[in-house]
Amino acid sequence: MLFPVGAGKPPPLNLTHQVPPWWEEYKGQVNLHVFEDWCGGAVGHLRRNLHFPLFPHTRTTVKKLAVSPKWKNYGLRIFGFIHPARDGDVQFSVASDDNSEFWLSPNESPAGAQLVAFVGKTGSEWTAPGEFTKFSSQVSKPKRLMASRRYYFELLHKQDDRGSDHVEVGWRAFLPGLKFEVIGSAHISLYTDESSLKMDHVAHVPQSPASHVGGRLPQEEPRADMLRPDPRDTFFLTPRVEPSSLENVLEPCAYAPTYVVKDFPIARYQGLQFVYLSFVYPNDHTRLTHMETENKCFYRESPLYLERFGFYKYMKMDREEGEEDEEEEVQRRAFLFLNPDDFLDDEEEGELLDSLEPTEASPLQSHRHLPLPAAPTAPGATPAPPVPPSPGDLPTTRRSRALSWAARAARPLPLFLGRALRPRAAAQQQPPKVYVTRVRPGLRAPLGPRGPPWPPFPGVFLRPRPLPRVQLRAPPRPPRSRGRRTGGSPGAELRPPARAQATQGSLEGQPRLLGLPAPTAAANLSSEAQPVTSFLSLSQVSRAQLPAAGDEEEADDDDDGARGEDEDSEEAAGAPRGRWREDAIDWQRTFSVGAVDFEQLRSDWNDLRCNVSGNLQLPEAEAVDVVAQYMERLNARHGGRYALLRIVNVEKRRDSARGSRFLLELELQERGGGRLRLSEYVFLRLPGAHAGGADADGESPEPAPAAPTRPDGRPELCRPLRLAWRQDVMVHFIVPVKNQARWVAQFLADMAALHARTGDSHFSITLVDFESEDMDVEQALRSARLPRYQYLRRTGNFERSAGLQAGVDAVEDASSIVFLCDLHIHFPPNILDGIRKHCVEGKLAFAPVVMRLGCGSSPGDPHGYWEVNGFGLFGIYKSDFDRVGGMNTEEFRDQWGGEDWELLDRVLQAGLEVERLRVRNFYHHYHSKRGMWGARGRKGSRTEGS
Repeated sequence: MLFPVGAGKPPPLNLTHQVPPWWEEYKGQVNLHVFEDWCGGAVGHLRRNLHFPLFPHTRTTVKKLAVSPKWKNYGLRIFGFIHPARDGDVQFSVASDDNSEFWLSPNESPAGAQLVAFVGKTGSEWTAPGEFTKFSSQVSKPKRLMASRRYYFELLHKQDDRGSDHVEVGWRAFLPGLKFEVIGSAHISLYTDESSLKMDHVAHVPQSPASHVGGRLPQEEPRADMLRPDPRDTFFLTPRVEPSSLENVLEPCAYAPTYVVKDFPIARYQGLQFVYLSFVYPNDHTRLTHMETENKCFYRESPLYLERFGFYKYMKMDREEGEEDEEEEVQRRAFLFLNPDDFLDDEEEGELLDSLEPTEASPLQSHRHLPLPAAPTAPGATPAPPVPPSPGDLPTTRRSRALSWAARAARPLPLFLGRALRPRAAAQQQPPKVYVTRVRPGLRAPLGPRGPPWPPFPGVFLRPRPLPRVQLRAPPRPPRSRGRRTGGSPGAELRPPARAQATQGSLEGQPRLLGLPAPTAAANLSSEAQPVTSFLSLSQVSRAQLPAAGDEEEADDDDDGARGEDEDSEEAAGAPRGRWREDAIDWQRTFSVGAVDFEQLRSDWNDLRCNVSGNLQLPEAEAVDVVAQYMERLNARHGGRYALLRIVNVEKRRDSARGSRFLLELELQERGGGRLRLSEYVFLRLPGAHAGGADADGESPEPAPAAPTRPDGRPELCRPLRLAWRQDVMVHFIVPVKNQARWVAQFLADMAALHARTGDSHFSITLVDFESEDMDVEQALRSARLPRYQYLRRTGNFERSAGLQAGVDAVEDASSIVFLCDLHIHFPPNILDGIRKHCVEGKLAFAPVVMRLGCGSSPGDPHGYWEVNGFGLFGIYKSDFDRVGGMNTEEFRDQWGGEDWELLDRVLQAGLEVERLRVRNFYHHYHSKRGMWGARGRKGSRTEGS
């Protein structure tokens, strides 16, 4: 029997000791099994494949032990017999890209196979073709072989999506100087002939230590939180409190939520917008936290923002009194996320370019309180010339759509867009001016009276804020001769050339750039004297943040010997040249942070953009309050007969207009008895809310009572009418299939294990077979240990809609549940209970969210995403399915993909709620799409819907 992953403890190794009959015509080739579309480069990845070793994608043969399919993401299992040419000691070697293992048995039995040579274990090792001696593990120890006997061997190879795929086995006599030669057809033979066997015939496939090694390794710590034990997973095994004893605990009330869109006309596929999510307590850990290294959509920030700025905005750095706030200023300068109003239109840009004027900034305004941008200026407006402010006037600030300017007299600005300014004398300082320009294609920026402007920052206009000071010059040091080693030690450091300290007179003749105020010499010295910790590391500093062009030449080695007059004058002064210093790291930096609950930022809308977030979390206080109300009424009704042991599960569907529906699942201790399970729907109706027109349909057995309220005016629980689920209702799994032998065998084994583990006999399997040729589906159903099954045979190409409809039509009991299913599903043990709880005839349908596993991933190590867009797995009562019209078999005859959304539209229009929850340990296996169903190409099909 094929044991599914996760069905329990791994079974004991079923090694093959009995060898099938061997014939002379088997010589010249060996068996080859191919496992396609499976990622990873290590042989261990191949062993984690769900179908390894019994159900390969392809069975064929090969004529020599050197194979190169020129393909990617596959695994090979080559096995058969080796026939030595002569008696003696033989050495084997294996070469491959990527990993491989060569196993050899001392006889013809697969059970005695031993690992003799391998290439790598992690998937990163590889060799070139014919490179038999790259790794020590490639070459085996000498093996004594006899020409009169045959020896079972097994070659495993795993190839990822890179490199030149190949695997070959060479051998040589154990003599000096001999080279390895590939084992050819003259010395190999088949293990058995598989040409006439169907894919579900696996009794002949050898099972050796090579195919099972690692199965008994100790269990590792689960990488996903969802794999950890949870009471929900096995709570269905606890006996349930009889629903009849709970009928009079709460007053009955009408239940008609306002979000039901009965008879509301909706467009095609618009039903996705009317599906709401439920809140869950306690945390079921369905959030894929282990996948958030690649996908951070759970958080509100843009991925680009997080990549550049991280989460520093949630932190407030602790600093001493008077310490400046420069780090936070760097964090807030989000260059990639600007307000659209901060950009110029083409028309405004041209006019501003033609009338460029410097704008005076008030020296009285503080740089820490920047004004907000005013309304956009008219396209034809021309900036007014600057007017010097009088001392008695209030400080004014120029406003425009592109930029807001403010004076920074409190502290000079040493950088503008990352460019350092040369220090000037304090007497030469002028009022600050800021030019704003952006060059259009074909135009050149005007030259200022003091030289060319800085290159524009393309396409971005920023509100200037005080930038952090970056240490550009080192403190003065004693001058040293250029290009000489200091001291007599041969290992002494080569010192940079000396550089003269610029005087105020020499600085006066240097050009001023962009009209910005130059910092005073005193300010510059103060910045040099105090090292500044900056978030800008040296690798993040752009070219514009380096010294000016002349300084860059001086900072380079003395290769070109061309120096300007400024450098000559500085060298003559004997001052040391400037150079970069390492950033200072404040290891004692602390910060303050408040508790952040990102779950509160989510809504119950069906989020189709984020596929790693889990179920919505219900606040603990709300869940406890509802449970406390119910337990109070329960003990008042039964005289304290039950005691609450723990809250296992609470699910809430919110209706802000009329109230909230809750599913309470509590573990109770009965007085004088054992532990019991309470699982009931209750309704917390808002005071003053009316039932609505849905309750006036004549179906209610009694008039809807007034909304019950507590003395304090808060809403009180009531029992919603016609909203009770049945524990013993029959569930029919409807699955259409065609030429998927290995997946049919796996599905039937999973269902048999589900029946054995749960003891639940109230379910049936219906397989609709579209003339499968690779296996006898009906015989497989008979052989499976299932409580009930039904086999339907249809002709023609595979049609999912027609197959599902045929399976539902075969169900006779209209008061049973039909679950439209897929073949490649791994079910958790509580799946039957989950389907029954969330399907109520005439009220609820269930669309569980399945986790789609990625390539190379398995239920034991799940990597993938929640299929938030798919509704192909759907549970509904047959009476409701017939009432909405069933599947659309006419429109989706030759294709599939979209038939689930179309069915959802009609289910919602019929007045049913669709419960949407992520189900723990509910997986869609990754599988190959090549050759699926044996059908022709499908126009407009959706690959993820298969």
